[in-house]
Amino acid sequence: MKVSLLFLSMGVLLITSCQHHDKAKIKQEIYQTEKAFERMTAEKGIAEAFYFFAADSAVIKRESDTLIVGNNNIKLYYEKKNFDENVTVNWTPDYINVSESGDLAYTYGNYSWKFKQPDGTNEEYKGVFHTVWKRQADGNWKYVWD
Repeated sequence: MKVSLLFLSMGVLLITSCQHHDKAKIKQEIYQTEKAFERMTAEKGIAEAFYFFAADSAVIKRESDTLIVGNNNIKLYYEKKNFDENVTVNWTPDYINVSESGDLAYTYGNYSWKFKQPDGTNEEYKGVFHTVWKRQADGNWKYVWD
């Protein structure tokens, strides 16, 4: 009995220590996911990127504290905004934290939306973003809150 309890304790300790080593790898995965998300906004459009990286039940909070629920509704929201090549968005996570279980993470940092107006002038909005990421069954990361 004492021997099996000892092996069980050693197994729990080993699993726990492995999780801590994985956190650095997971943080890098999240960082790379954020940057791939940002690149896709430039390459395929804002609506497509926000749809692609959203979990099915994702929620985004936008102007006037409006909540848009579900990846299809998020895509429709951005399609209605009619963003085109005159809009760019950039961001970089300044902080990444990963849950002990390794299946949830959150990021925050600064973002910038730049709009080229019809008269040729540029307008820029800056702020702070906060995104919650969840590992999906296929191993990919999708945001559940933005």
